[in-house]
Amino acid sequence: MSDDTITASMPIFPEVKMNIVTPKAPVTGTVVKSEVCLKGGRKSAGFVRHVEIDVSGTPLEGQCRAGQSFGIVAPGVDANGKPHKVRLYSLASPTCGEDGEGKVISTTPKRVIDEFTPQKDGDDPEKHELFLGVCSNYVCDLQVGDKVQVTGPSGKRFLLPVEHDKHDYIFMATGTGIAPFRSMCKDLFEHPSGPTTSQVHVVMGTPYTTDLLYDEFFCELEEKYENFHYHKAVSREKQTDGSRGLYVGQLVGQKYDEVFGPILSSDRGLMYMCGLVGMQFGIYQLFAEKQITDAYMTIKDELKDVCFSDWDREQMRRYIKPTHRMMVEVY
Repeated sequence: MSDDTITASMPIFPEVKMNIVTPKAPVTGTVVKSEVCLKGGRKSAGFVRHVEIDVSGTPLEGQCRAGQSFGIVAPGVDANGKPHKVRLYSLASPTCGEDGEGKVISTTPKRVIDEFTPQKDGDDPEKHELFLGVCSNYVCDLQVGDKVQVTGPSGKRFLLPVEHDKHDYIFMATGTGIAPFRSMCKDLFEHPSGPTTSQVHVVMGTPYTTDLLYDEFFCELEEKYENFHYHKAVSREKQTDGSRGLYVGQLVGQKYDEVFGPILSSDRGLMYMCGLVGMQFGIYQLFAEKQITDAYMTIKDELKDVCFSDWDREQMRRYIKPTHRMMVEVY
């Protein structure tokens, strides 16, 4: 199906409140749960936790919508003696909160453990001692009952539309980018008004199966609802048929004609992408190959006469912007 045959219905997104609580005046929440997200016997070196924070009695109570982010301010000061800046974390909790009343929000922090590398002029090029990320390690270290400074909410576009059932959804994620899709799927299937009738596809990309976050939750949704579909793109393990592992873009390409194409080329399809930045570039080229770019991407003149197979990352970053049918949060 070519671009000009797609007549996309315009999704209407909800009005949301942002920055009710600013970094200059954070409020105090209380950790009520912290548990490991990853499966046992993991092969990668990552550490990821599911952390829930009670914000009842603060201005954040009932104000955090699925798809938004909130901020955490780590205690102490940075190398320059200034208070640490706020770090944003995607909400993993539904709009009604983990408690159903909007009082408990959650997120999925991953520990940052790396070697120091020079970042700016004047940094010692020989310095290579262990570097621990400030905020995510702090959040992962928190115990139940600990107090934490929180801000937010942030984000007004990476949201579900007001009328859920008017659209079908493809959610693509890598790593902790799955957090907002847990929140959205809870809104779609556990809402008091009943589960959505829309088709919902989650594509989760990880190096190993032990890195699949919230895997049990998504497997349970797939067993319970015929209109929910869970696809795992595991890149460093062989498939059951002995073939090589797949990245998100490769899996979508393999299943495009049968699974994803009918949704993406219809007037109901919406696409959301969250995770590592490299994922979006493969998807951009796939959409160009399938001739659905007009529905999901605005391509600037500098790239229009360049064959999609020749696009490089810098060109795609500068000259391609998502339309109202593609929501992108990458890092």
